[in-house]
Amino acid sequence: MTTITSTKRPANERGHAAMAWLESWHTFSFADYVDPDHQHFYALRVINEDYIAPMRGFPTHPHREMEILTYVISGQLTHRDSMGNARTVHAGQVQYMSAGHGVTHSESNDSPTEPVHLLQIWIFPRFHGGAPIYGEWSPPEKRTGPLSLIASPVGKDGVLALRQDAEIYLGEFKSGQTAVHATEPHRGLWFQVISGGLTVGGEELAAGDGLAVEDASSCEITAKSDARFLLFDLP
Repeated sequence: MTTITSTKRPANERGHAAMAWLESWHTFSFADYVDPDHQHFYALRVINEDYIAPMRGFPTHPHREMEILTYVISGQLTHRDSMGNARTVHAGQVQYMSAGHGVTHSESNDSPTEPVHLLQIWIFPRFHGGAPIYGEWSPPEKRTGPLSLIASPVGKDGVLALRQDAEIYLGEFKSGQTAVHATEPHRGLWFQVISGGLTVGGEELAAGDGLAVEDASSCEITAKSDARFLLFDLP
């Protein structure tokens, strides 16, 4: 394993916004939360951990020039957009929208009783313009290892095709399980823990924690308990 540079982003140091219908934790500067030390990491611009109350949601609003992904942790999310999509995204699925030259959409929790818990992710695109794109990812029926590829620049075989030279993985590790992720030293890795505990490059991480890793050609990941997390390999 290569010596790496890592910086932990503890869950309780994130920005926080609370409304009657929404509770949100911001890893990076977002809306009224401004933190000069946490603006973005490489091409990764936003990770918001959101809890949306039943029968509430985000009204129709615009986006442009951004890759937007939503990982639903629990509950379900209803998506409607100006491309004509009207979809319900369930727990464990990822919704993808490349805003391109412009798109409008709404996101709502249509359950009368159950909140929805999700991660909202924004990534800077590799180029500006282009028509907006919509896609969805579901976990493969047969996994080949503890890391499942969600999105990449190429896509194919159920993997989302990003307009950026980034890769996103879902990690689902059993307690004590170890894996090594290979990358290039000029790229950045970001780990975002959803549940359980991990050790990455000597750093211990719990639910809600993030970790930035730089100057690495590989990175060892060990689960301290059953754990679920997202791994971003970024330009």
